[in-house]
Amino acid sequence: MRTGSVRIGGQNANVLDTSARLLRLLSLLQSRPDWSGPELSDRLGVTTRTVRRDVDRLRQLGYPVDAMPGVAGGYRLGSGTNLPPLLLDDDEATAVAIALGTTTGGAVRGMEEPALAALTKLDRLLPPRLRKRVADLQATTIGMSGPADAVDAGLLVVLSQACAGQERVRMHYVDREGAPSERRIEPFRLVSTGRRWYLVARDVDRDGWRTFRVDRVVDAQPTGHRFRFDDPPDAAELVSRATSVAPYRYSARVRVDAPPATVRARVPPTVGLVEHGPDGVVLTTGADDLDYIAGHLVGLGLPFEVLEPPELRAHVARVAGQMVSRHSSG
Repeated sequence: MRTGSVRIGGQNANVLDTSARLLRLLSLLQSRPDWSGPELSDRLGVTTRTVRRDVDRLRQLGYPVDAMPGVAGGYRLGSGTNLPPLLLDDDEATAVAIALGTTTGGAVRGMEEPALAALTKLDRLLPPRLRKRVADLQATTIGMSGPADAVDAGLLVVLSQACAGQERVRMHYVDREGAPSERRIEPFRLVSTGRRWYLVARDVDRDGWRTFRVDRVVDAQPTGHRFRFDDPPDAAELVSRATSVAPYRYSARVRVDAPPATVRARVPPTVGLVEHGPDGVVLTTGADDLDYIAGHLVGLGLPFEVLEPPELRAHVARVAGQMVSRHSSG
């Protein structure tokens, strides 16, 4: 991390350069587990001998830096209570400040005040050039996304710990029709779509994988029962299919004449599932209205062919015929 010009008593430029280099060294050691001596010397622009001296200085200051001997040796931050301070470069500090500012909007219930407090502390620590950068970006940015379905922060913590510890959970859940039920689940992953949080889990009593909207979870209690997954699904794909296809009257499969990356760039995961298989690039999406699906497909601006359902093929052909007849010359 490059530091600004600071005058401290009678310290000379060499001392300041050394201090800045030590901060940079700490930042590098914090950014990944292992570094070789030559890698650090290259990043810092000094000799490996200077790196060794700087490491000794850090140890004298109380930072646990372990040295690993041998050809594949190097340095790493050791475990202990005297951990280094959080060091961020300009882009990282800006990103954290913006993320905290977004969190104050309230996607996670109960996190608004802690996020605001953290943002206030960070703002006091930022140098003037970064404080202005963050302030300018926040002042000139307008969010147009709809209100998020807020979830309880404590509930997210319980579910994330159960996912990480592979611990079965008993919870009360309210489905989209408002019907309550008690579930025994084996949680796998939490997936955020920006507006909502989803839990991907195996439903023990229904013996199948399910997605649950976290804002509809009334209560969740770990049971202490441990489990192990043999072949878990792709959590993001499961949520994408559940949110873009499953809830709707019509499920459409459409072959799109474009690279998969191009289609995915235009179709959010919550709107459709993009797969590359024997039929080429296929978009699977859903809606309760055929006009909506047809309009969405036309709006992609890409050549496409409806594979199913037949009603959508007929509807698209009829709409296309009307457009051609009304815009043909003569």
